Amino acid sequence: MKTRVLDSWAIMEWISGRAPGEAVTRWLGEGETGTARLLMSAINVGEVYYVLRKLRSESLAERWRAASGALPITIEVPALEDLWSAATLKGQFPISFADAFAAALAHKHNCPLVTGDPEFRSVTGLNLDWIGPG
Repeated sequence: MKTRVLDSWAIMEWISGRAPGEAVTRWLGEGETGTARLLMSAINVGEVYYVLRKLRSESLAERWRAASGALPITIEVPALEDLWSAATLKGQFPISFADAFAAALAHKHNCPLVTGDPEFRSVTGLNLDWIGPG
C-alpha cells in the first residue's frame, strides 16, 4: 500500500475542481478501497479551512471542516518532535511554516508529498508526487 501526504495546495485544487485535483480524487478513491494510505497534518487541514474562510466563504470552510473528518485521510496532530522537525525545515528552506509541517510529515513517514506548490521544490531530500504545472 502506497502512503502519501497531501498538502493543502492539493486539497485546494481538489475543492476548486481544477485539473490537478483529479489526481487527488483518484487517490481518495484508493484510500476508500484501502489500496492507498493518505495522511495530512492537522496544521494543513486548518490551513485549508482558514484559506477557504478568508478567500471564498464561511459556508465552504464549514463544509470542508465537516468533510475533512469523513474523507479517507488520516489527520495527524503534530507531536512535539514533529514541531521541531517542521521548525528545522522552516529554518533551512524558504517555505511557509504550514508547508514545513507537510514536508516534516512526509519525511516522518518516508513517503511522497502530493503538491503543486513550487515552494516545496527547494526542499532537498523531499520526495514529491508533483501535480502542479511543469
